[in-house]
Amino acid sequence: MSLSSLPPARAEAAFLACCGSRVWAQRMTDGRPYADTAELLETADRVWWSLEPADWHEAFAAHPRIGERIGERKATGDEQLRRWSEQEQAGAAAAESPILAELVEANRLYEERYGHIFIVCATGKGAREMLGLLRSRLHNDPSTELRIAAEEQRKITHLRLLKIES
Repeated sequence: MSLSSLPPARAEAAFLACCGSRVWAQRMTDGRPYADTAELLETADRVWWSLEPADWHEAFAAHPRIGERIGERKATGDEQLRRWSEQEQAGAAAAESPILAELVEANRLYEERYGHIFIVCATGKGAREMLGLLRSRLHNDPSTELRIAAEEQRKITHLRLLKIES
């Protein structure tokens, strides 16, 4: 499927599944058609980095916490998004209970400190690795951490866009 050839409403829904920012999804829909995947990804980055922090927070909120199933937090009604989240977090899903409990506590501390969930491009990472990353990022100042989280969201968006375009 090509995002450039979809009707606007379907394209916007597909973009929203890739990145939970409504402003980003609308701008990506409005920017069509894209000549190729490279232009799609370049535009995705340009639009992403032009957004306000509130838009980034909206995108972050569309994700389940690391180690949490999407249905445990909220029902999105989007089966594709649920599947992607489960695939991306497969390393956490396979973790033993003590590691999951540590992830829950570290997530709580992170959210308390920064006001949003911990975002990491989890594909290919195990639970221990993600826990280590989460703990190390708890030492960042809020401004630095927001940029790191935004970069992780950008990576996730790229992976999802590539899944749709392939």
